[in-house]
Amino acid sequence: MDLGTAVVLTLAAVMVGIAYARGGEVAAAGWQGVWRAVRDFLPLFLGIFILIGFSEVLIPREAIARWLGPGAGWRGILIASGVGMLIPGGPFVSFPLIAMLYRAGASVGAVVAFITAWSLWSLTRLPLEFALLGPRPMIARLISTLFMPPLAGWIAHLLFD
Repeated sequence: MDLGTAVVLTLAAVMVGIAYARGGEVAAAGWQGVWRAVRDFLPLFLGIFILIGFSEVLIPREAIARWLGPGAGWRGILIASGVGMLIPGGPFVSFPLIAMLYRAGASVGAVVAFITAWSLWSLTRLPLEFALLGPRPMIARLISTLFMPPLAGWIAHLLFD
């Protein structure tokens, strides 16, 4: 078990313990919330697991290592930045995909560029940003963060690849 999983399971156990200490009705309400979350998110998670499982089989590791591995340098960082910008959805979609790419041979620099581009440039968020803020703040944010994903990826490449 990795550290992240251990932390999440420990926090979950602590919360269950606190709920039971507060009384049976609090614990029952907590379990109802658990089942509601399972019902609401299980289809999404199953889809993600299927995408990741088949991506690992259908996308050759050699291709990932060649295009996104440490030897790809700037090319891999720029590709990862572009792909990160295109990935829709929240962290439940993107991080399992990123983990699969990393396990398949993507460099730390490419992974950091991907995450940074997904966080800053996500095309799926632009329509909402435009609608709520208007074009000026949206364009200002895009211009001011233009070099961040490749720069963050390159720094990570220099330090960790």
